[in-house]
Amino acid sequence: MTRTTNARLAGFMFLFYIVTGVIGMILFNQATAGEDIGARLASIAAHMPTMGWSFAFALLAIFNALILAVALYALTRDEDPDLALLALMCRLVEGAINAIPAIAILALLSLATKIDATAANVTGALLLKVQEWSVIVGATVFAVGSTLYSYLFLRARSIPLSLAWLGVLASIQLVITVPLAGLGLIRGTAAGLMWLPMLVFEVTFGLRLLIKGVNNRRSRTPAAGIRAQTSSDDYRTDAAPANHPAMRLPLFV
Repeated sequence: MTRTTNARLAGFMFLFYIVTGVIGMILFNQATAGEDIGARLASIAAHMPTMGWSFAFALLAIFNALILAVALYALTRDEDPDLALLALMCRLVEGAINAIPAIAILALLSLATKIDATAANVTGALLLKVQEWSVIVGATVFAVGSTLYSYLFLRARSIPLSLAWLGVLASIQLVITVPLAGLGLIRGTAAGLMWLPMLVFEVTFGLRLLIKGVNNRRSRTPAAGIRAQTSSDDYRTDAAPANHPAMRLPLFV
């Protein structure tokens, strides 16, 4: 695909990933509402269709991460292929981790119809925790990949510097705060607000990619390239043997 096509694809996937992720989270919270694990399992049993839609959006999250990873890699690999590959691997791992909530939802759907309430409560509590833990781990890997991609866009000057810096700083902030939230050191409103800079960055970045794409990749020290070519030409001339056609004097004037 062309650079423009990859930019448009990445922009669309940024926005689509956010929208589908929010919808899936809302549906899951509605289907699993309750004061304790028994009430939450009963809520799941009473909201099977909603839980099914939540599973569908969880599957979408897997492919959203993978497609976005490839599109961003295509836009950044020319700047530094090694860092771009590392960022790609982070986002691919994010996509793989996104499969865990989908599996947990299927298990919860099966568990909600079990007759043995005690065993169901214990297993259901574990599955709900696995759901939360997978989000923490996946978000941490996502933040590392986002940091690398944002840095590459900053270094390449392929997007406005202010937007690139916002991406770098928002990503680094999540690298630090997401694990702290997983450990319970950040809770409540603060745990939600820590995602706000990243939300602003991704929405703005996604819209820019859709509308304007990315800037042409900046040239790398053209003067140095000319000097290198000149030096190479000089070397070939100096190294030419005396009987080389280029070194022979004309026989007739």
